[in-house]
Amino acid sequence: MNDDTNPTAWERGVLERLLRDTLTEQRRARRWRIFFRLLSVLLVLLVLGLFRADVGVPQVASRHTALVQLNGIIAPGTDANADIIIESLRKAYENTQVAGVVLRIDSPGGSPVQAGRINAEIRRLRELHPKVPLYAVIDDICASGGYYVAVAADRIYADKASVVGSIGVLMNGFGFVDAMQKLGIERRLLTAGDHKGFLDPFSPQSPEDADHARELLQAIHSQFIEVVKDGRGARLKDDPRLFSGLVWTGDQGIELGLVDALGDTDSVAREVFKADKVVDYTVRPAYFEKLIRSAGGEAASSLLDALSDGLRWR
Repeated sequence: MNDDTNPTAWERGVLERLLRDTLTEQRRARRWRIFFRLLSVLLVLLVLGLFRADVGVPQVASRHTALVQLNGIIAPGTDANADIIIESLRKAYENTQVAGVVLRIDSPGGSPVQAGRINAEIRRLRELHPKVPLYAVIDDICASGGYYVAVAADRIYADKASVVGSIGVLMNGFGFVDAMQKLGIERRLLTAGDHKGFLDPFSPQSPEDADHARELLQAIHSQFIEVVKDGRGARLKDDPRLFSGLVWTGDQGIELGLVDALGDTDSVAREVFKADKVVDYTVRPAYFEKLIRSAGGEAASSLLDALSDGLRWR
C-alpha cells in the first residue's frame, strides 16, 4: 500500500512533464517578447528613417554649377511644389563655391499661386546674390506655369525641339443638365449666396456666371502677361500670338524672345559658367513624407477642383 505522502512514479512523471512544458512555454513566450520588442525597435527606426527628408547635399569645396530640377505639375503634394523648389534654390545659394545655378524645367504648368511663389523667390535670391547668375534650362516642355517660373531667371535656354509658351489660363468642366433630365435625375443644390454654385456642372450656367468666370480668367491672364513682360523685357517680340496660349519650339521661342539661346545643363555649366562639375541640390522627400504630402495634396486638389472646376495655368 502506497503512502499518500510519497507520490508514485507515474505522478512524478506527470509533474516533471508539466514542469518541463511550463518552462518550455515560458522560454517560448520570452523569445517572442524579445522578438516583438526588437521588431518594434526596428519599425520605429525604419519609420524615422523614411520620414526624414533626403535633403543632404554633398559638401563640395570646389567651384561648381548648382542644379535644381523642376519636373512635373507645379502643385501642392507634387515634387514640383513651391516649398521643395524654394528650399532647393536656397540650399544652392548657401554654398559660396557655386558659380551659377541651373533651374532645369520640364513642366506643363500647374497652380498659379505655386508658380508665383517660385517666381518671387527666384527674384529675391537674384537680388541677394547678384554675382551668382540663375539660368533656366528647358527640357521637353516649359509651358504655362512652368514658363511663369522660367521668366524669373536671368536667361532661358532650351533645346531646339523643346515646347515653350502657353501663356494663358483656362477653367474647364462639363455640363450634365440635359443628361440628368433624360435620366430623370433631380438635382438638389442648396447654397447660401446667390452665386455660390455658379460652377456646378449639374446646374444650368447663367450668362451672368459665365461673364464672371471670364473676368476672373482675364484678371489672372493679365497677371501672367505682366510677369512675362517684366521678366523678358525688350527681348520679347511684338507679336500678338505671344499671349494667346499657343506653344512653340525652342527655335521658334528664340525668334519670339521667349528663349535666349539653345543649350542644356551641361553646355551652360561648361561654356557659360565655366564650371563643368554639376551638383544636384534638388530636395527629395523620403517615401512616407512624400506619400503623406501627396495624399494631402490630392485632398486639397479635390477641394480646389470642386470649387474652381479645374483652374490652371494653361
